[in-house]
Amino acid sequence: MNCGFDPIMLKHVKAIAVSGVNVPRKWIDKTCEEFKVKTEGGAMYWFKLDESGVPAGGIAKFVSENVAAWKTALGVEKDAFIALVAESKLQDVQKRAGILRTMLGVGLDLLEKNVYRFCWIVDFPMYEIGEESGQLEFCHNPFSMPQGGMQAFEKDPLEILAYQYDIVCNGVELSSGAVRNHDPEIMLKAFSLVGLDREAVVAKFPALYHAFEYGAPPHAGVAPGVDRMVMLICDTVNIREVIAFPMNAKARDLMMNAPSPVEQKQLDEANIAVVKRKKED
Repeated sequence: MNCGFDPIMLKHVKAIAVSGVNVPRKWIDKTCEEFKVKTEGGAMYWFKLDESGVPAGGIAKFVSENVAAWKTALGVEKDAFIALVAESKLQDVQKRAGILRTMLGVGLDLLEKNVYRFCWIVDFPMYEIGEESGQLEFCHNPFSMPQGGMQAFEKDPLEILAYQYDIVCNGVELSSGAVRNHDPEIMLKAFSLVGLDREAVVAKFPALYHAFEYGAPPHAGVAPGVDRMVMLICDTVNIREVIAFPMNAKARDLMMNAPSPVEQKQLDEANIAVVKRKKED
């Protein structure tokens, strides 16, 4: 399979290096195909460093001139397989690199067996620049308390961290939570950075805002994913295997035959109007 590479069209690159493994070309081609399917069109690029540290195969001709820099960045010298993901959007390359890492771990038998490795992910950024809008946006949960409270807004918005946390086991997110932003003034300041003034915040979240006006103590929470825990215990990589009535690839519940047609009476009760879109000229 030809995993083509066009460096002019790509802005973000993530690379994963695996040392000391013999990766046959047949396996590489199969993995490229599987990666394309799993990422709905994404491409896996690759090259090898032979016993002398010389790039070979795949996109080797694109990295040969700067091979020393590649070796330093990846922490390898020779006898290594390097797989890469390259996309124009940072979010896309991060997601697909995560999928690729899992595929390499499973396909090359690099994962530990019969163990549970836990870690806490903390210090999430509060804001990010939206790739579509180009404007400042909330990165995760907009109702999280910024670390430092009101003083946090004295720094660059992209440097503000939030009190948010995930617990991960064997690479699977099991629970996610945060410390709630319970101070109305801090909440207004947080939303003002993304272009929402007080009137907009009160209009969108009246119950929450007015409740906090009466005073609320600091509070936090975490939401566990029980189905994901069962998935790990059952040693399966597909969460559909542990859900009683999973939806199919088209998001249909075959047991309940949902979604199903809606009666006009139901639409009227919900005050929903279905308007047929006119064809554009």
